[in-house]
Amino acid sequence: MSLLASCASLSKSFGSRALFENISLGISEGERLGLIGPNGAGKSTLLQILAGRLEPDSGSISLRRNTRIGYVPQQTDFPGDQTAAGIIGEAIAGERLEDLERAGRISQTLGRAGFTDGSVRADSLSGGWQRRLAIARELALEPDLLFLDEPTNHLDLEGILWLEKLLAAAPFASVVISHDRYFLDNVVNDMAEIDRIYPEGIFRVEGGYSQFLEKKEAFLLAQSSRQESLANQVRREVEWLRRGAKARTGKSKARIDEAGRLMRELSDLESRGVKGVTQIDFTGTDRRTKRLVSVEAVGKELGGCRLFRDLSFTLTPGMRLGLLGRNGTGKTTLLRLLAGELEPDAGAIERAPALRIVYFDQAREQLDTEQTLRQGLGAHGDHVIYRDRPIHVAGWAKRFLFDAGQLDRPISSLSGGEQARVLIARLMLQPADLLLLDEPTNDLDIPTLEVLEESLTEFPGALVLVTHDRYLMDRVSTAVMGLDGQGAAVIYSDYWQWEAAQGRDLPKAERPAPPDSDPSRDRKGAIFKKKLSYLEAREWEQMETQILEAEGELAAVHAEMQSPEVVSDGVRLQACYAKLQSAEARVAGLYARWAALEGKQ
Repeated sequence: MSLLASCASLSKSFGSRALFENISLGISEGERLGLIGPNGAGKSTLLQILAGRLEPDSGSISLRRNTRIGYVPQQTDFPGDQTAAGIIGEAIAGERLEDLERAGRISQTLGRAGFTDGSVRADSLSGGWQRRLAIARELALEPDLLFLDEPTNHLDLEGILWLEKLLAAAPFASVVISHDRYFLDNVVNDMAEIDRIYPEGIFRVEGGYSQFLEKKEAFLLAQSSRQESLANQVRREVEWLRRGAKARTGKSKARIDEAGRLMRELSDLESRGVKGVTQIDFTGTDRRTKRLVSVEAVGKELGGCRLFRDLSFTLTPGMRLGLLGRNGTGKTTLLRLLAGELEPDAGAIERAPALRIVYFDQAREQLDTEQTLRQGLGAHGDHVIYRDRPIHVAGWAKRFLFDAGQLDRPISSLSGGEQARVLIARLMLQPADLLLLDEPTNDLDIPTLEVLEESLTEFPGALVLVTHDRYLMDRVSTAVMGLDGQGAAVIYSDYWQWEAAQGRDLPKAERPAPPDSDPSRDRKGAIFKKKLSYLEAREWEQMETQILEAEGELAAVHAEMQSPEVVSDGVRLQACYAKLQSAEARVAGLYARWAALEGKQ
């Protein structure tokens, strides 16, 4: 494959803070490179440098002649008076095209992105459709190499699946920053992680995210073994030096020099091995109330669109409900109804007395970006109060990977992932019976996501989660509710059952297994079984009756097919055969669901 772009010995700092040093990377035709790394490691900065939007402090970048570059930033702002077609037309204004060809390019590009109306104003679009428009604008340029920074942020699951198919079949090469583990496994054929734990500051592996994790584990194990071996060698050399070795001979001097080299190498390994992890632990109130929130026959309309009709469910401690559906189907609206920020048009929402609700808003409006980090973390003076005890704000900041030198910096100077950590730190100070989380994963790095998952699965209260991260949804939720935006809401046992209902069922062998852990194990490695949630328990109680009814319908279809009237009528026989297939599929599905629930008992 021909090399499209490469960089050598790139370094970049902001003030006294070094983001990365001596990074080297090459991108060839047909490559789809996934780029990951901790928040603040410099991923977005590196992408901007490679795309020619930012200059490095040192190092060089080379592009193959006439290589066309596209770049989709993490945040995109469109002028309010422009239409979708106008934005695409402006992007290709410099292209030498006939009017008919230009109009065709605009129409084709919008169609690929799912737009049916090019006259729609950009400022009227949801965040997900604005993200599609930003990607479409770069597609119109017909790039050879496309850089995308967190492209799945704000996209609904339908949008993510669209982007997966687009990139997997694209004729151009791409570099994608993403923390969506299923997305990475489904799209990329190369993985690279920027992190100071690696000798060259970057670790690259051919394959998807699952293959990357295997190779990374092997590399870190080898590095740990090397560190242990070095430590033993250094210990022996130090003992030799303490016995009074003198550098009067060439041999002794060489050994002293070698001892110094080993010590420097060990020090480098030890410094790179020091890695902080965000400590997330939401505080429950230990409320014993069985019912926290009861939703009874709730209806709600917004902008003339009926979002819910006769919606009823109950939230109990330990229940973790995921909300699924396209953008605009009412997921955030339902969270706001539960939080009491909106009132239903019909029905009622009953909350337990003195119910404590903690709400993570995807727009992060609870954060004042003009405040300092110290204020944003919730400090009163030099301390925060966590679980009824004071903690010094510097120690609290360290728990979320901030150092004391950052405390007086404005929140606006922090990256998106860092701002998300600030909001999580602030919300953790509030004891909660019910957590309402609206896209909490945006901009978070993978290590932080893993800690967040553990915290949410151990939270003793109830949880309602909106997220585009399928791994998090699958791992955390005990039930999911699918919203269609037209009033219907259906409860499913898990994400994959919802997928099947959308007609996108994946064969079991092809479903991406959780790549970084076995979901049947806890973090100590012990096997555990999920207990049935409240909704699953009700489903289990009704399962035998449903199976008997389905088998009765199947027997009735069999009897009908054997009747002389049907056997002699080809049209009726064909219709009966279709009914037979449907009845058999229903019975098989119910038995499969019964087995799945039985396995959780």
